Amino acid sequence: MMKQKMIVFLPAHNEEESIVHVIKRIPRKFHPNIHVDVLVIDDGSTDRTVEVAKTAGADYIHSFKTNQGLGAAVREGLQQSYQLGADIAVMIDADNEYPAEEIPELVTPIFMGESDYTMGSRFLGTINGMKLHRRLGNYFFTMLQSVLLRKLIYDGQSGMRAFSRQAMEHAEIIHDYNYAQVLTLNLVRKGFRVKEVPITYQVRTKGQSFIKFQGYMTSVIPAIWKEMHRSHKKVVIIPHKHHGRVITTKKTG
Repeated sequence: MMKQKMIVFLPAHNEEESIVHVIKRIPRKFHPNIHVDVLVIDDGSTDRTVEVAKTAGADYIHSFKTNQGLGAAVREGLQQSYQLGADIAVMIDADNEYPAEEIPELVTPIFMGESDYTMGSRFLGTINGMKLHRRLGNYFFTMLQSVLLRKLIYDGQSGMRAFSRQAMEHAEIIHDYNYAQVLTLNLVRKGFRVKEVPITYQVRTKGQSFIKFQGYMTSVIPAIWKEMHRSHKKVVIIPHKHHGRVITTKKTG
C-alpha cells in the first residue's frame, strides 16, 4: 500500500529551551502506512531556535526574517505542508505544553474519514495547572465560537490541531496576530467537519507566551467580526482515503 505523508509543523518564536523536547516527542513510526516529517516555521526568532530544531531532527525549516505573528506562522505552516504534499498536517505549539505523543489519537478521525479538521481539547482531557485568567479567557472565546457557529465547541484555543489535505488547501487565516478563532470559523462555515479529541495539558515550564490579553482585544475580536461578515461557498468535501486503522500509542491505566 502507498504510504500517506503526514507533516507535523511547529510555529516557533524564541523557543530554544522547549522545541527540542517537542520534536523528540513526536511519534515518527506509529503506523506502517504513514510517513512523518517535521516542519518548523521560525517566526523571526533571535535565539537558537533554528539551530536547536535542526539538531533535534526537524526535516524542514522555513524562517521569517522578522517576527510576523502566530497567525502568519500557522498560515505558512499550512501552505508549506500542502506544497510539500502532505495528506495530513498536524500543528502543535513549540512550547511543550501539548502532548506530541498523542498525535496518533488526534489524526485518527481524519485518517478514518470521519473528520476533516480536529482539535486537541484540554477541556475534554485535562487542564490541571492552567491559570485562572487563561481558563476564563478560553471559556469566553470558546463560547463565542460556539454561539457564532451554532455548534458546541469545548476548546476553541487549542494549540494542537490536525487537517486533511482539503482543509489545508481551503483554510484561510485573515490576520497575523493569532489564528485560533478565525481558522475554526473559516473551516466550519465552508462545510468542513470538525471534531475535538481529548488531550493531556501540561503547564509551560520554560519561556513565556507571546499572546496577550490586549492583543486579543485589539486584533482577535475585530478579526472575528471580519471573518463572520465574509461570504463563503461550501466546499465539496472529498472523503479522505485511508489505508487501515490507526493504532494509537496512548498509554492507559
